[in-house]
Amino acid sequence: QLEVDPRLQTPKMPRFSGTIEAVKIGPQPKTKNYIAAVLYRLKPERITKNTKTIIYSHGNATDIGAMNLMQCLLAKGLKANILMYDYSGYGASGGVPLEANTYRDIKLVYQWVVDNVVQSESQIIVYGQSVGSGPSCYICNKRPNVGGLILHSPFMSGMRVLTPSRVLACLDIFPNIDRIKNVQCKVMVIHGALDEEVDIGHGYALHQAVPPRLRAEPWWVPDRGHNDITEGSGKLNEYIRRLKTFTDGLDS
Repeated sequence: QLEVDPRLQTPKMPRFSGTIEAVKIGPQPKTKNYIAAVLYRLKPERITKNTKTIIYSHGNATDIGAMNLMQCLLAKGLKANILMYDYSGYGASGGVPLEANTYRDIKLVYQWVVDNVVQSESQIIVYGQSVGSGPSCYICNKRPNVGGLILHSPFMSGMRVLTPSRVLACLDIFPNIDRIKNVQCKVMVIHGALDEEVDIGHGYALHQAVPPRLRAEPWWVPDRGHNDITEGSGKLNEYIRRLKTFTDGLDS
């Protein structure tokens, strides 16, 4: 009998008892563009002073529509509000996909969450997956009162994915390795040991660059690559459990 790879077993969409809000954020003052976002918001009676809101910056080859299942699983598993958004030029968001625009995007989204969702910035956790690590490190560098940062399959910088040489450093984008040194919140790094797109060495380097008192326990996933860390029920459950340990620990 053939065994089915557990990564091919897609979890069913769980029932979410809160509200699911499609949000149009903006316009951005300079570009005049709007940002498309979806907010999974817990019921008011389930929200406490320790309830977190995660701002999730997704990877390159997806959009908020494709991330719907993960957004629901995170909201239920972490008992948190989850906001996912599309960068300029992605999905239903206007504009063009440029590095500078991703910074404008997350500044706009972050301020919207401050104004419309949380009571305190310390309740916000910024989550960056792959290319999303760029705007995530940027905003955490700018907002010292943010509650926490999660980096999932991150890179040290855009150019360092291609070459360790610094000859072309002037052309580099998303200098995460420089910005991570100045964050003022706890940081958790997740990276697959089999990642062939962004070597796990990037995750190691970013973890080490975080000030020691702010380093949370990382998750080096031995049998996963760049995009499959949460695939399969076993890995998905471990993922949620580790994230819950991190988010709960921010209050201690």
